[in-house]
Amino acid sequence: VQLQASGGGLVQAGGSLRLSCAASGRTFSAYLMAWFRQAPGKEREFVADIRWRSGSTFYADSVKGRFTISRDNARNTVFLQMNSLKPEDTAVYYCAIREGTYSYTEGGHYAYWGQGTQVTVQR
Repeated sequence: VQLQASGGGLVQAGGSLRLSCAASGRTFSAYLMAWFRQAPGKEREFVADIRWRSGSTFYADSVKGRFTISRDNARNTVFLQMNSLKPEDTAVYYCAIREGTYSYTEGGHYAYWGQGTQVTVQR
């Protein structure tokens, strides 16, 4: 499985960005895609996930109400719409995929990762 993330950039606090992650290669009968992030000097942090078939979602408390994860089945692409961005959202954002539908916030449960895209939020 190959994951290609894009959409990061520099934005002012309060602004918005939309990340994309396109999946290709092997397919699973049921799977879940997620976004993680890692800020400098900090551990990788779960952001949100979405079940591909049902579209049900799960969010970290830190982004709930500000970020929205969605998917486009036809394009095998997952999106992360980020609104009301804060400086503490600054990080490299990674998309990941795992087979099955159970939600894990630990990255070790995800077998495939994208290359990461930088998001920088200025005060």
